[in-house]
Amino acid sequence: MIKHSVSRWCFGSTPLDALCEILPRMGVSGIDLLLLDEIPVVQQHGIVCTITAAHPDADGIGEIEKGFNNPDYHPALHQIYRNLIPSAAGLGVKQVICFSGNRSGLSDPQGLENCAIGLAPLIPLAEKHGVTLVMELLNSKIDHPDYQCDHTAWGAALCERIGSSHFQLLYDIYHMQIMEGDVIRTIRDYHQHICHYHTAGVPGRHEFDDRQELNYPAIARAIENTGFDGYIGQEYVPSTDDPFEFLPRAVTLCSPS
Repeated sequence: MIKHSVSRWCFGSTPLDALCEILPRMGVSGIDLLLLDEIPVVQQHGIVCTITAAHPDADGIGEIEKGFNNPDYHPALHQIYRNLIPSAAGLGVKQVICFSGNRSGLSDPQGLENCAIGLAPLIPLAEKHGVTLVMELLNSKIDHPDYQCDHTAWGAALCERIGSSHFQLLYDIYHMQIMEGDVIRTIRDYHQHICHYHTAGVPGRHEFDDRQELNYPAIARAIENTGFDGYIGQEYVPSTDDPFEFLPRAVTLCSPS
């Protein structure tokens, strides 16, 4: 049931047309985190845009650090997403990325409440267009210091507060291994709030070979056992001269037998 994608930025040195020709030969049918103007390019090759990239404004509002937990950003975010949601839907894209933003002194309860308030006006629009707003879980220990949506329980509580299937989580296995571990149990407990997954090896965010601490075949089986039929997106940073050397192996490791 599981399908496979890659994050565009991890293979950014490869022109998009060339990337679209390579991926199907490796068992990959989707690309994550594309800009709106890139989506028609991949669709011409029969590749699915699985989730959009962020489309921040000139002040960076809408990026990872400046998200829905800050009420000062809500007017700009509403403008961004009122354009992005119908534009994505018009291109046939079902998932649109969003972020909590950095804490900047906010408590977790207050940040959650602010996110819920900021997202609430956009949920009817997402429902109308058949689009899911997807907040990514990221680690605040190494890669994104001070990011607020850094634990699965917090993200799940926000999903429950919003109460719509058109707001869900991107569970990044690499990031959540760093923050909380217990990956398989967490997936089992919160899978109803997760609509997309990302991979990478821990430590280092590179290929998840036998030098890494995560057992991806077991994780993929756990994901499939929840009934998940969406995409697992490969988001490791290639460490070899050939950026595609590990990709067929990554797909195999994330394909339950």
